[in-house]
This record gives sequence, structure tokens and C-alpha cells, in this order.
Amino acid sequence: MRALDIESAAREVKAAQDSQSALTLFTTRYPGFDLAVAYDVAQCVHDLRVGEGSITVGRKIGFTNPEMWQIFGVQQPVWAYVYDRTVIAAPQGHVELDIGKYHAPRIEPEIVVHFRSAPPTGGSPGDILACIDWIAHGIEIVQCHYPDWKFQAADTVADWGLHGALIVGRQVPVVQFKGDLSAMLERFSVDLSCDGVLKETGYGRNVLGSPLAAVSHLLGVLSGQPGAAPIQAGEIITTGTLTKAYPVQAGETWRTQISGLELPGIDVSFFRGS
Repeated sequence: MRALDIESAAREVKAAQDSQSALTLFTTRYPGFDLAVAYDVAQCVHDLRVGEGSITVGRKIGFTNPEMWQIFGVQQPVWAYVYDRTVIAAPQGHVELDIGKYHAPRIEPEIVVHFRSAPPTGGSPGDILACIDWIAHGIEIVQCHYPDWKFQAADTVADWGLHGALIVGRQVPVVQFKGDLSAMLERFSVDLSCDGVLKETGYGRNVLGSPLAAVSHLLGVLSGQPGAAPIQAGEIITTGTLTKAYPVQAGETWRTQISGLELPGIDVSFFRGS
């Protein structure tokens, strides 16, 4: 695709995201639409959003749970920027969310980390953890502008990594955790329930082995992408879903409860605004 085509595709994507309308798969329209091209489109969309005043606050990693790969036909994790306008602080652990702002939304429980210093590419989990000042439980609301949630990995990259919103729970300083935090991040579990019914129990190891391993993977991906900025001090990274992504409906309340890691759960009540 030529530069003009990249810009045209980016404006199409942004228009669909802003209006909650559907997209036709780029991978079916353009035989050469691969991950490299998709990241070019995503960068152009990012530039448009920043030009409108959005402030970049971090990134999301998608498809870190290999159990999701076969379901959605992808073979590797992807990433996208998140912004001040898409991050919702929930220090008290409760959010009411208008479902009408998202296209075919689903819910994903995750772990969010905040970097006080830039993490090293190729570093060990301990090296990465040493750069983190706080950890939080988060819930990402993902959305898909392609029909029936069917796509290739490149399509998801172009569509903002399927990002809708990121709810960030209480921020717990790393120094407050007692014991081997690296090990706890591998072994903890999270129960995801809807209206009191348990949907799934997820584990820290589901995201490429642990949230720290997911960050390590992202660092490697960024180092191999020309023009991709490395993770900087002050960024938040949400490390990928610990369970499958579940569709949500207005009137439902979803809750999480974490065991083996001293983080409070979150409950989200969905409604549809007028």
C-alpha cells in the first residue's frame, strides 16, 4: 500500500471508531495487508488522535493468552496505545459504564503495571519488575468493528488493538507486596463473574507465563519495529486478558475477585445511555 492508502485506511478506521460503525476486513480487501502495514495504519490513527488532543498514557498488549489465538485466528500478541480519554480510574473498585459507547464490547480482566523508569529490552523479569513502582488490577473493555468478531491479526492492529476502555483499580506500590512478587504474578488467580455467576477462573500464567513475561515480549516487539517508541518512564502497560473475552450487555454487573495477589477486585455495571 502506498502512503496515501495508509492515510485513507487510517481515516476510515478512526471514523468507524468514532461513530461505532462497522469495518470491512482490510486483509480481505488488500492481499498485502500484513502486520507491518497494519502498524503503519495504527500509527497514522494515533497521530490523528494526538492531533485532536488525546494524550498517550501507555499501551495495551492484546492476545497474550494463547487460548484466545485459535478462537480468533491469530498467532501472536499485538499492541496499541491507550490514552487519557480511554483510561478510567477506579480506586474504589466500582464503575458504571455506558455500553453504547462501544461496538460489540467484551470484558477482559488484566494486570496493569506503571513504570517509574524505562524497562530494559532483553531484561529478566526481575529487571523489569525493578522498573515498576505500582501494580493494579484492571479491566479492559475491548470492542471489534469487524462483523462477528472475525479477523486476522493485522485487522486487529489497524483497529486500535480492539481497545475500547481501560478501567484501572487501586494502585498498589510494589514495596507493599510481601514475598516473591515475580512468583505471585505467575501463580495468582482471578474469578470473573456476571450477576453472581462464575464465568471463568484465570491465572497469571495465562499471559505468556506472567504479566512480566508479557511486558518482556512487548519490549522485544517494539525493538524490532522501525519508528516504534520504546516504553518510557511514566507509562502504564496493561498486560493482556487472564480469561477469555466475554460479551457484555446493558443491565449486567461483572465482578472480579483475585486470590494469591494482594489486589482488590473490580465490579462494573453496564447501562445504555440515551
